[in-house]
Amino acid sequence: MASLFEPLVTALTALFGREPTLNEMILIPMLPVFISAFLLEWLYTYRKTGDAALSKGKPFWLSEVLANFSLGAGYYVSGALMNLLFVAALFTVVWEHRLFTIPMNLGTIVLAFFVQELCYYWYHRTAHRVRWFWSQHVSHHTGENMNMSTAARQSILNGIVGTWMFYLPAVLIGFSPELILGLLGANLAFQWFVHTEAVHKFHPWVEWWINTPSNHRVHHGRNLQYIDKNYGGVIMLYDHLFGTYEPEQEKVEYGTPRQIKSHNWFVMNLHEFVDMFRDAMAPGPLGERLKHFWKPPSWEREGHIPVHTWTVERHPEPVEK
Repeated sequence: MASLFEPLVTALTALFGREPTLNEMILIPMLPVFISAFLLEWLYTYRKTGDAALSKGKPFWLSEVLANFSLGAGYYVSGALMNLLFVAALFTVVWEHRLFTIPMNLGTIVLAFFVQELCYYWYHRTAHRVRWFWSQHVSHHTGENMNMSTAARQSILNGIVGTWMFYLPAVLIGFSPELILGLLGANLAFQWFVHTEAVHKFHPWVEWWINTPSNHRVHHGRNLQYIDKNYGGVIMLYDHLFGTYEPEQEKVEYGTPRQIKSHNWFVMNLHEFVDMFRDAMAPGPLGERLKHFWKPPSWEREGHIPVHTWTVERHPEPVEK
């Protein structure tokens, strides 16, 4: 089995200048599968709607699709760079100081799956409720259409803001970094296929348990009842346990309550990060200014008008105090 993957390991080692993580060994070879699935989705939609699918505001609006893939390319490159600089070393250090050593077998792999899903759930929920992490995640949600290329809509800020920290507890407990990061890679690969309108709804039992396209469309909605719902990666178990599950009912309006109106790569990656720091630097009591980093994205400081360096379009959103 090892020899089967040896050419892939050799190629990725030459590309990165180091051995690839299991996460990278899952996601990078999946790229042709992702593109093929996207093209099939586009063909299916084209047969139903014709050229209108590519026009502004339609599911496959070309400007947005190109923006999605450009963000995805930046995400892959920045992720490899951050792994090279410090993230892989950090996981190694934590592994060396682990509390236990959990052997790898079928039972512990299943357990690790649920642990990784729990880590992902709390990363994802925090990324919506804490502005520091939202500054990285917001680019994924600024797409106003839904198709599989939306899954590529990721940020170059992942390593900088520290999304990796949510998975360190699993390694500290005793699950190997390779296993946890590999399961995370499988989680993210699965999610490519739930960013679509081509699939409607499955049996209610499936919808209850699994992160289906219907469940994930809700997650991308800026409708008031859909905001901050359905954080699960592969399963919806933790959304049910922690009260964040919402089924799809009314038509989903995609985007964010403070929608950035730009397809510029730098703006899409950095607009919230820049505005967060500008809000925190604006005059006022230091304690209140620092709250811009950990309060929810919609929180507004009394006496301060939120900074929007680039054009945004505001939609109704919950009031945060």
